[in-house]
Formats: sequence, structure tokens, C-alpha cells
Amino acid sequence: MEWLSAENIVAVGTAVLGIVASAGIFWYERRVPRRKRIGYRVQMDSPIGDDARAGRIGRRLGLFDEAPDMAGATLVLLRIENDGSQGIGRDDYTSPEPHGLTAVFTDRMIRGVSVTQTDSDHLMAHFTAERGFGYTGSTLRIPRVPLNHGEHFKLLVLLSGGDVGRDIKVIGGLHDGEVHSNRSATPDDVTPLFSRASRLITIMLTLSVLTLATIVVARDDNPPPIGCAKGSLQVIGSTAFAPVMQDAARTYEKQCEGSSITVDAHGSTAGVRELDSAGVVWSKKSSPPVVALSDGPKPADMPELKENRVALVVFALVVNDDLKLTDLSTADVRRLYRGEITDWKQLGGPDLPVKLVSRDANSGTRQVFQRRILGRGEIANSSVDCVHKDDPTAKVIRCELDSTDQVLSEVAELKGAIGYAELNVAAGAKGLHVLSLDHNAPSVEAIERGASPYPYREIEYAYTYGQPVSGSLASSFLAYVMKGSGEDEIRAHGHVPCYTPVGMKLCA
Repeated sequence: MEWLSAENIVAVGTAVLGIVASAGIFWYERRVPRRKRIGYRVQMDSPIGDDARAGRIGRRLGLFDEAPDMAGATLVLLRIENDGSQGIGRDDYTSPEPHGLTAVFTDRMIRGVSVTQTDSDHLMAHFTAERGFGYTGSTLRIPRVPLNHGEHFKLLVLLSGGDVGRDIKVIGGLHDGEVHSNRSATPDDVTPLFSRASRLITIMLTLSVLTLATIVVARDDNPPPIGCAKGSLQVIGSTAFAPVMQDAARTYEKQCEGSSITVDAHGSTAGVRELDSAGVVWSKKSSPPVVALSDGPKPADMPELKENRVALVVFALVVNDDLKLTDLSTADVRRLYRGEITDWKQLGGPDLPVKLVSRDANSGTRQVFQRRILGRGEIANSSVDCVHKDDPTAKVIRCELDSTDQVLSEVAELKGAIGYAELNVAAGAKGLHVLSLDHNAPSVEAIERGASPYPYREIEYAYTYGQPVSGSLASSFLAYVMKGSGEDEIRAHGHVPCYTPVGMKLCA
């Protein structure tokens, strides 16, 4: 066995990098807290005079002894500080009340409060009744005090009626942050350098990479093949997803000699029906070497087709650049495609007749549009050339075209035209622009973050007739596209691969 092979060197290097990364995580957690944080701690909780219940004997004179309700009186010094790395403003507090935080002294009544120390004199201006500063019973209301990194203030609270050492809590919340109890180090009490979770994660990471390196170094020198397969394969169906498959097919053919993949896209519905028909002929001997792409799930009457969820695809409505509209409501889109709006001036646009440029009935993009936006089918076709109305009784011109490229080209040429297409292709087209729906822009990034309810999107499916034979070109190519380097092709075309952590949730 050759110990100094390139593969073994890479494996050992990976282990070293894993250990360095672990150290980096330690440093980052310790030096660069990532959240806004307010920490609090009790620096003093002491009885004033006699505290028979705690077995303490003392003497009081003057006000401490003469004032009413001072039996069992105690003094608490509460420190509140910004122990994160980011400044905290008044608007960062999440409380619906004027005050930002609430301190609760269990079983004790508050008799008086004093702000004893602050890092900056300007903080004192926030401790007013108008800004929520006050107390009732055992509850102290603390204002929304803005604190820069490291700033703090202290509250000296006079209490009665309870024992020292009873529970004291500060309650509140911060946007993108937390309020928590912290502690200070003393000579006999050293704060741990790293959290328990960090230590556990780092140990597990280090053991994992070291184990990986050991396995790779010690394994057999004869690795299994990478999964290339020879033969011919035809990819049919969705025109919206065809560019991804064309790029993936070219890359696969370069890496795998003896493979030939043809992409012949002519609509989702036509593709899955062609696959189903081919499967009936081939079923006696094997599964046909055909993969059908579909924008959305197949019809229910094709039980033999096996689905593979490949990507999340985002679509968009597009209009000619002469229409300066940038946003439409879903209700207005439905009115447009029912023929109820015949001129764009009815929606605040220019005085131009509406022209609906649609896809044919085989289009998955159209089916997604009807299912996700319209909630019904489109009105009847009324024009062959998208310019002249062939049906004089029709309210608007509506034409149907065979492909995404044809729709975009026609919308760019025709004043008053509106159509729909896959977002990544539409965004790069000239002479037209994409529309937002209900003030939600079509954005893959926003959808990935979970920050957008944009509705015109769908899962892209790849169908085979039954389960492809293991080692066949269909099986190998699908694995390449869905779980291998083909994910890069999907991402490059502006889609979300289903076999990523975020994609699995979106494609579920």
C-alpha cells in the first residue's frame, strides 16, 4: 500500500483542517458573540438588621428601625449589562409595554429603588416614570435603556417581607437576541472558557475527521467506480428546466465516456405521456431509457411512473416594457385571465389593449400558473399570431405558444402583452420585465430564507417508467443530477436543489 498517495495526503490534510476549524470555532464563540445580549446578576442580597429566619443577628438605628413595614428588610444590588458584541437600542426590546424589562423578587415587597451606578451619565435620563420606570408589589419595571457594548447600570432595591436568597428573575426579550442570567469570575470561581455544547461539538467534529482520515488511509487501494454508465438516454418534458438538463448532460458526457444523452423538451404533459406510452411497449423487457421532466406532479392515471424530486423552480409573470406596472394583485391577475380587464388603463397603466401570451396545453409552466395563481383554467384561445383577434366575440386577444423562449420573445415585441415563464430565463430577457404578486417579488433567495410567500413556484419532477435498473444510464444520470455535481448546474440556473438541507424542506 502506498502511504504517501495523493488521496491519503488529502485525507490527513482534511483531519488537520478539521482540528484548526475547531479551534477557530472556539475563538469565534469566545471573541465574537453573534447575538444581542443583556446579562443580569445579583451582586448583593443582604438583610438589614435582625434576620432571625436566616439565623442572623444585627442592630438597626434611625430610619431602618423606625420606618413602617421594615420587618425582614433586605437590600439587593442588581447589575444589568450589555454583555454581547452589538449595541442595543430602545427599539430592540420586544416588550409591548413602555418598559423594556421586568425584575421579579419572589416573596418580597419593593419599598424603594435607586439607580446607583451607570457607565454613562446619559443613561440616567431614561429612568423616568414616563418611560416605564416604577414598581408594584414585588415587580420592578425597568425602562428601555439603550446600552452600547459593555455598558451597564446597577439598581439598589430595598425590600421587605421575605428571606434573602429567594429567586430573583429579570424577564424580557430582544429582537435577534436574549436576556439571560450571567455571572462574574472570582478567584475561587473561574468562568469556563468554552460552553459545554461547544466542547462536545468540537470533540465530536475532531473525532469524526480523524476517523475519516483513518478509514481512507487504511482502506483498499481499489476504490469503487464513480457511477458512470454507458449507453443512450433521452430526456424529454419541461422546456423551463431543459437548460439545466442540457448543461448537466454535456458535463456528464465529458466525464463518462460511452454515454450519450439527448434533451428534447416539448412540454411537461407531453413528456410524461410519451414516457408512459413508451413504458407500455418496453415493460416486457426493461424500463425505457427515457427520463421525463415535469413542472409539478404527474397526472393520477399514470401509476407506473416513478417520481424523483429534483429542484424547486420559481416562475414569474412578465409584461412588455411599455407597461410601467411593476406589481399586480392576485385578484387582478385572475380578472385579466378571465377576460374581465381589456385595457391596461383599468389597472392604472397606459391606454393599451391587453394581450395574453400563453403556453399550450402541454406546458407545465401553464399548469403551475393555473394551479397556483388562477385556481382554474385560462379562457379560450382567440388568436393564432397574438396580434389579430380571430374570434370577434372574444373580449381580449389570447394566443398560445410552444415554448418559454417563444413566449418571452412575443411579450417583448407586443405592446400591452403579458405572459409567464421560468424566473431565471425571464429575468435575463430584454424588452420586458417581471412583476411582483401582492407586493412579493419573485426571489429565489427570499424563498430559501423563508421570508417570502411568493406563490408562483413548483417542484420540478423527473419521472422514469418504474425503477431504473441499477447501473443503467438513467439511474446514474439521475443520481448525478440530484445528488452529485449536477446540483451545481441546478444552482447556476437559479433553482434550489431538492437534496440540500433547505431544499429538502421546500421540496417536501
